[in-house]
Amino acid sequence: MNKRTKWTMTVVSLASVALLASCGSTSSKKTEIEFFTQKKETLGITKEIAKDFEKENKDIKVKVVSVPDPSNVLKTRISSKDTPDVVNIYPQNSDFKEWAANHVFEDLTGKSFMNNIKEGVAAQYKINDKLYSAPLDSNAWGFFYNVDAFKKLGIEAPKTWDEFEAVVKDIKEKGKNQSPFALSLAQGDAWSLNGFGQLAWAQADGGFDGAQNALRFSPKGAIKTANPNFQSVIKQLDILKGNGQKGAEGATYNDAIAAFVSGKSLILPQGIWALAAVQQQKPSFEIRSFAYPGKTAEDAMSVGAADMALSISSTSKHKAAAEKFVNYFSTAKVFQKYFDVNGEPTSVKGVKTEGKMPELEGITRLTFTDKQFVWLQSKWTSEIDFHTLTANYARSGNADNFAKELNVFFDSMK
Repeated sequence: MNKRTKWTMTVVSLASVALLASCGSTSSKKTEIEFFTQKKETLGITKEIAKDFEKENKDIKVKVVSVPDPSNVLKTRISSKDTPDVVNIYPQNSDFKEWAANHVFEDLTGKSFMNNIKEGVAAQYKINDKLYSAPLDSNAWGFFYNVDAFKKLGIEAPKTWDEFEAVVKDIKEKGKNQSPFALSLAQGDAWSLNGFGQLAWAQADGGFDGAQNALRFSPKGAIKTANPNFQSVIKQLDILKGNGQKGAEGATYNDAIAAFVSGKSLILPQGIWALAAVQQQKPSFEIRSFAYPGKTAEDAMSVGAADMALSISSTSKHKAAAEKFVNYFSTAKVFQKYFDVNGEPTSVKGVKTEGKMPELEGITRLTFTDKQFVWLQSKWTSEIDFHTLTANYARSGNADNFAKELNVFFDSMK
C-alpha cells in the first residue's frame, strides 16, 4: 500500500470518527425547560424536586429560576413574549385571568395530571370554562407567635380583637427589649402586610363581599375617614403602629423573619408560606399560629388562595417536557416532599397531612371553610398600590392621606 493510499484511508477514518462523535453528541443533547417560581421560601425543596426529576428523566434539564420582585419580572417577560416554559403563578389574580384569556398559557383541561388534584379545586380558577393552571396547595394569612416567650410572659394566643390588644400591651410592658411584632415595612416588601390590610377591611365590612362593596364597587370618592368602616380599619391597623422591631420602617421581609427568629419580636404577621423561611434559620423556640381575630372567637378570619399553582406557556418549544415535569410535581409521592417542608394545605390527592404541621393549625383550621375568603385582588385590576398604602399608614398614621390614596387607587377601577 503506497503512502497516498494510507493517507487517504487515515483521513476517511478520522472523518468517520468525527461524524460518529457528532451524531453521539446530538442524540445525547438534553431538552432544557425553565421553571419560574415566585416561591423563594421553598426554593431549596423546589430545586431538590427538579434534580430528582432529572434523575428519572435523563434527557430533560430543569432550570429553576427565582428572582427578586418576581411578579413584575414575569409581567415584563410575558409582555416581551418570553414566557417561561413552566410558571408558578397565582390563578386568582387579574393578571393571570387576562393572560389565560389571551392564550398566554396552555389549556390544561383534560390533561392526565389534573386528575391528581382534588375534585372542584382547579374549577375555582376556570377562565372561559377552561383550566389554565394546576393548583397544588393553598396559602393563608395570619400570625405566628413565640410559644416559649408567651408562656414566660404569662400570655396566650388571642381569640378576639380585645384579647389581641391586651397581648400587645402585655408584651410592651413585660417583655425585656422585645417588640410585639416583626414587621417588614420597606417599600419593596409592603406586600407582606397585604393580608393584614385585606382582613381589616373584611372584618370592618362583614367579609369578602362587604369589603369589595366598600372598596372596589362603591361610588368614586366614597372612601372617607369619617365612615364607620374606615374608622374600624384604622383602629385595627393602629395595633401595628410603633409596635414593630427597631428599624421596622425600613425592614425587609428577611429582616422581619430574622427579628422573629432571634426572639426580639414575638409575633410575625405573615402568610403561612413564611414557616419554611423561619424554620430554615433554626429558631430555638416552639412556634404556633393564630388567625386574624374578630369581635368574638367565632369571627376569626383568614384570606388565601392557590399558591403553588403551575401553568405551561402556550409558546413553549418543549411542551411535552413541560407537561412531564408538571405531572411529576403534582404526584402524591413528590408533592409529599414539598408539603413536608412548606406545610400549606394541599389539594393533591394522597398527600398525608394530618398532624404534620401543628405550627400552622391556628390558621389552616379555617382553610377550605367559609371563614377563609379568596384574596380581594381577585376582583381588582391591580393590587400593588394597596400593599404600599397599607404599609404607608402603618408607618405614618396619616388617616386623611390613607383615604385619599385609597380613593385614587380604586377610582381608577370604577
